[in-house]
Amino acid sequence: MRTTSNPVFKNLPKQEGGGYANFGSGVAGAGQFGQQFGNQYPNQYQQQPYQQAPPTHRAMTIDDVVTKTGITLGVLALSAIIAYGLTSANTGLAPLFVIVGGLTGLVLVLIASFANKMDNPAIVLSYAVAEGLFLGALSFMFTDITFGGAGGSALIAQAVLGTFGVFAGMLVVYKTGAIRVTPRFTRMIVGALIGVVVLMLGNLIASFFIDGGLGLRDGGPLAIVFSLVCIAIAAFSFLLDFDAADQLIRAQAPEKAAWGVALGLTVTLVWLYVEILRLLSYFQND
Repeated sequence: MRTTSNPVFKNLPKQEGGGYANFGSGVAGAGQFGQQFGNQYPNQYQQQPYQQAPPTHRAMTIDDVVTKTGITLGVLALSAIIAYGLTSANTGLAPLFVIVGGLTGLVLVLIASFANKMDNPAIVLSYAVAEGLFLGALSFMFTDITFGGAGGSALIAQAVLGTFGVFAGMLVVYKTGAIRVTPRFTRMIVGALIGVVVLMLGNLIASFFIDGGLGLRDGGPLAIVFSLVCIAIAAFSFLLDFDAADQLIRAQAPEKAAWGVALGLTVTLVWLYVEILRLLSYFQND
């Protein structure tokens, strides 16, 4: 039984067989799935898996995943461009967009995850708009001299290319089966993710009492190593996300479940982009 490190992907039916290198290749009659597919969160957060799509509903396909993910990322990109333009014209809006966009996105993800609404297109697209505001303003703050940043739009372009480069690379790794998504592999990624979250919280708390906190985000050698670790964990998390999406397709989940896959992949992409942008900004400031 495998899980995903992404909180958006819910319990999926257990898949028989290898469970890797099959993203988007699910077919009718792929097998019966009775056991819930858990995640790294406690049992009280777990939801019921998708059942096989009724005959009156079309089952999800890889085309649905690609289309819904493309729409979600398109909305996010448009929102980010607008936010970047507005913050460039009025720098005072940047902190507001970061706080409001970030908190709104977090709330929407929690609602989607714990209220079993991850296949709701209104929530998914609202998340895209909120995260677009967050990323657009944050990108401006990381790259504008007003906030101590450097690099400008060129740095943002590098971060975007790096993000989608990692995404494409991990998709190839998954498709070829170079790394198997096994229970042991999943436990390792989930454990690493929990460790990173604990360190982030510890650094935040320490920053209230010590200038720079634990040194995980001050641009020094330790901060660079920490960002590289975060990027690696986010990259390997894509394998778990691909596997979760693959199982939905094999289980013939309803077509609307593709919105949940789009949301889950977008959450990981946002985290990866922020970490890559942060890492690049360290070298710009040196």
